[in-house]
Amino acid sequence: MHTNSAVLFNENTSFTYVDVIVPLYLKNTLTWFVPSQFHNGIAVGVRVEVQIGKSRRYAGIIKKIHQDKPANIEVKPILNVLDDRPILHEDQLKLWAWISKYYMCTEGEVMIAALPSHLKLSSETVVVFNPDHEVDTQTLNEKEYLVSEALEIRSELKISEIQKILDSNHVYPVIKQLIDKRICLVFEQMNETYKAKTETYIHLNSIYHNEEVLETLVNSWSKAPKQLDLLLSFLHLQRTQGDVLKSALLKKANASPAVFDGLVAKDILKVEKRQVDRLPNLPKEFNINFRLSVAQETALMQIQESFQQFPATLLHGVTGSGKTMVYIKLLEQFIKKGVQSLFLLPEIALTSQIIRKLRDHLGGHVAIYHSKFNMSERLELWHKVKSGEVKVVLGARSALFLPFSKLEFIIIDEEHDASYKQQDPAPRYNARDAAIFYAGLVNAKVLLGSATPSLETYYNATTHKYGLVKLSERFGNLELPDITTIDLKLEALDAGQSQIFAPLTIDSIRATLDKGRQIIIFQNRRGYSPYIICNTCSWIPKCTNCDVSLNYHKSSNKLHCHYCGSTYPLYKTCGNCGNQDLLQKNFGTEHIEENLETVFPEQKVARMDTDSIKGKHSHDTLIKQFEEHKIDLLVGTQMVVKGLDFDNVGAVVIPDGDSILHFNDFRVNERAFQLIEQVSGRAGRKNEHGQVFIQLRDTNHPLIEKLQKHDYDAFYNTEIQERQMFFYPPFSRIINVQSRHNDAFASKEAMTIFCNFIRQQYPQFVFGPAQPVINKVRNQYIFECMLKFQKNRQIIDGIKSAIETAVVEVLNHPHLKRTIFTVDVDPL
Repeated sequence: MHTNSAVLFNENTSFTYVDVIVPLYLKNTLTWFVPSQFHNGIAVGVRVEVQIGKSRRYAGIIKKIHQDKPANIEVKPILNVLDDRPILHEDQLKLWAWISKYYMCTEGEVMIAALPSHLKLSSETVVVFNPDHEVDTQTLNEKEYLVSEALEIRSELKISEIQKILDSNHVYPVIKQLIDKRICLVFEQMNETYKAKTETYIHLNSIYHNEEVLETLVNSWSKAPKQLDLLLSFLHLQRTQGDVLKSALLKKANASPAVFDGLVAKDILKVEKRQVDRLPNLPKEFNINFRLSVAQETALMQIQESFQQFPATLLHGVTGSGKTMVYIKLLEQFIKKGVQSLFLLPEIALTSQIIRKLRDHLGGHVAIYHSKFNMSERLELWHKVKSGEVKVVLGARSALFLPFSKLEFIIIDEEHDASYKQQDPAPRYNARDAAIFYAGLVNAKVLLGSATPSLETYYNATTHKYGLVKLSERFGNLELPDITTIDLKLEALDAGQSQIFAPLTIDSIRATLDKGRQIIIFQNRRGYSPYIICNTCSWIPKCTNCDVSLNYHKSSNKLHCHYCGSTYPLYKTCGNCGNQDLLQKNFGTEHIEENLETVFPEQKVARMDTDSIKGKHSHDTLIKQFEEHKIDLLVGTQMVVKGLDFDNVGAVVIPDGDSILHFNDFRVNERAFQLIEQVSGRAGRKNEHGQVFIQLRDTNHPLIEKLQKHDYDAFYNTEIQERQMFFYPPFSRIINVQSRHNDAFASKEAMTIFCNFIRQQYPQFVFGPAQPVINKVRNQYIFECMLKFQKNRQIIDGIKSAIETAVVEVLNHPHLKRTIFTVDVDPL
């Protein structure tokens, strides 16, 4: 639970200084002086306007209030207080501080990731006019009106331009008021995929509020009978429901928009656009219309017992065991206590089925924190979470930063998923681990769920750092699918079928389709062909900005770089020898989709990857089509693995198993087992037994037998012994450091100096410098160093300090000042 421990100023206190977090890369928190006129308005967690340098201004967060004047520094005054009360809790600031220290970034970088853009005003901010606002400009004060009028003319303004308009540097309070009234938006919103939601409401012209006038109108109607029907439908809805939505009216009257427009043209009906709450106004009643199985009831009881002993508990439930139903029962209990819960998912956009299940059973208690919501919607949810109005938040990793006031329960579903780890930019935090730390701050319980837990989590559970509850049977006593390997060394691929599927695979797909069952084909490469090669000299087209081969996308008929996003025209001749014999090698999801449409022309084929799923609702639409059996064959990347539960999937096909099993990384077996077991779990969830077909050449790989038996424990026992033998996590800690520079020699020199500096103190822990497999991205040459060391607090703190000092040492060389260092703690 949070405590109301914010330190407030009053006339009797002697505090005169505040430490403020600003959204910048600043190693240390800066201090400002508080003028007397602001003494009553400041508290920890309140935003204040501060100046850095000669002209840059920022809305920073007060971290600490004190009376210790920094020595030998001229302390500037804060310029304004922007909030009446704290916008976040002190426990959140403690979380920011922990993330900053643990993941070796600054609190300013955490602030950038944690706050909605509306709360991060700076002198670099651009505000834009919101043409959909519904505020009467006559209600604005003089300053607000001047800025609003200028925005309407110019569409967008920089902070500096607003300062000139008002002839004042103190413009943040004015901008805040305009944002609150939704007259203007911050620039970041212009990149969002949709605008704030509006609904069209219908009113009757006021002259017809008189019953006699209305009766005369209806009785004298002689033409346009469809318009009369529509009017009568409107009157019925108005009397029974009050406010009338245009969409509901057209549906009830079964009328076209043209008929409706006729009544508007006659000035009988009036149209009003209203901005509505994105959070659905669902009823707050529960609808728990299912019963747990005996195994689920046992697991639920064991979880509750485990919560009495452990801060975190792992629910290890096989695919299809009904973990979500257990989650819902637990959420119901915490909602009834009147406290808040956080349900974390790896990627919120890919889990529409779970969203629907929670909304169906828990109704209006559940709110969604979605990456594609615009800033106004995020801000709206921010305040509802802070007030405690929202009881359950379903979100991706950034939902961890919401200002919960009564957080007592956190679910981390699919806890093994790499999407919980932020890669770029900083903070490079793992939301799973940060959530466990945060739960400790606020005394909340944590439930980690997975069919294929990460080795670190399972190790923590088996060594009694976490609790462990197992759910070892599928719901309804269904069996796990059979996994069959198809040996590509024995099965000749048909060149006429673009050499993707072996004849045995084609026969297996056809047999499944003949039973009326659906099929998922999993390939973790998008595009048409992962690379093109010259058949004469083996030349491969590469990106000029990155050291990677270009992927051919047939839909655009171009070559794409999946690292920097550059596109290139399709080569007709070899760039090296000039030969025209260019071959497309390997295959992506786009190629598989085309291939299946050729082999099975009578079947409906669809593709699910980041190229085909663009709009906000496109993923959910595709999922619903598959649920309704409008799609027979679904081709996809990891999107088809996450959060999907289908009744009619008879088989899963993995056409390139070798690419999953062979990769140069110490986690390769863990990732391969998780990926194949997860995608296999989509098959046979209801009715008939499921089948999984894996095409590969390495049929003797030791992981295959464990996968065929769905034996996670056997996999874990083998893998954990190897991790211990070679001193990899969970028995050690790893920090990866990269240097980037637009000159390859400078990047190598920078990393060499860095490694040599660390070796002076910790020679046994340094591995590098070395070039990664992909050693050039966006014209930056990359060298890296891995630090692997014991899980000892003193050693960890010492190495982190040495890293910071080593980076300073490198950047002190004049010709290496432009080197960019990135530090990744606990990389995945």
